[in-house]
Amino acid sequence: MARVAVVTLGCPKNAVDSEALGGVLAAGGHEVTEAVEASEVVVVNTCGFIDAARRETVEEVLAVA
Repeated sequence: MARVAVVTLGCPKNAVDSEALGGVLAAGGHEVTEAVEASEVVVVNTCGFIDAARRETVEEVLAVA
């Protein structure tokens, strides 16, 4: 299975959702990591409704890409 990093941006609700997603991924046999550089898949969980969160997301994705 894949090594997956879950990156959480935006509000605290996203952190709860990311934690739940990480649990589902781990239960499915994936290795969940915080190390983006060491992962095969990166899931970015963010808010699309708040301008600041959208900007933060674009900046974070561009920084890693």
